[in-house]
Amino acid sequence: MWAARQAARTLSQAARPIGAAATAVAAGAVASCNEDHIGAQELHWSNHGALAALDAKSVRRGFQVYKEVCASCHSVERLAFRNLVEYGAWSEEEVKAMAEEVEIVDGPNDEGEMFERPGKLSDYMPGPYANEEAGRAANNGALPPDLSLIVKARHGGADYIFSLLSGYCEAPAGKAMLPGLYYNPYFAGGAIGMPAPLMDEQVEYPDGTPATVSQMAKDVAVFLAWVAEPEHDERKKGGFRWITALGLAALVAGYTKRFRWANLKARKITYQF
Repeated sequence: MWAARQAARTLSQAARPIGAAATAVAAGAVASCNEDHIGAQELHWSNHGALAALDAKSVRRGFQVYKEVCASCHSVERLAFRNLVEYGAWSEEEVKAMAEEVEIVDGPNDEGEMFERPGKLSDYMPGPYANEEAGRAANNGALPPDLSLIVKARHGGADYIFSLLSGYCEAPAGKAMLPGLYYNPYFAGGAIGMPAPLMDEQVEYPDGTPATVSQMAKDVAVFLAWVAEPEHDERKKGGFRWITALGLAALVAGYTKRFRWANLKARKITYQF
């Protein structure tokens, strides 16, 4: 229980920039813990409303955190450069410049040989390793997971991502940690092979937002939520349009029915003998 209380205190302090969610985390963290880890708490993200969109500024900052911190180990192989342009948080010129900084293996050419070329908008984000074996060799046999669908693949989604990234703390007394493992009460088993990836002021946001651990964890969680569901905003807008159109159609159909059938329903039939 000491570990649960300590982890709840750590997360409640880290989650202050998210607002009212911090109170819910502090109140419920102990109640949801089990034998070996604490479950992620609902943080009431701004995009969870029926008509609420993702925070575009947070998505952009989260991409910066991913690019400068996470991309050295993790890939987002389902994300193409063109997706950044389609979302609208980046200009086409910005994304083209980012793509051209990457060398893409392409081919074969007319001579049957592979070659390298600058990236373009249609290319997908390259991963940090050439193949799975290279990734395992660089990480003591453990393959860093691809983050394209990590929000969908983990129970708790963005809540879990935020809790994991901001929940590193000292192991409680009696908790034996093997070499190369780090204590995180939000990871199953409490021992994780990834060291704490975030530190205060690790990146410099162009918009002047303070780069605290909790802020960076929030931003990268929002970014990964967008990567897992890039159609999120368009889906909600499309659903609103359809509901509005169907509602108007229902009103027109109801009025037409009453207008066309009123004479027949209101008529009186009499019989004379």
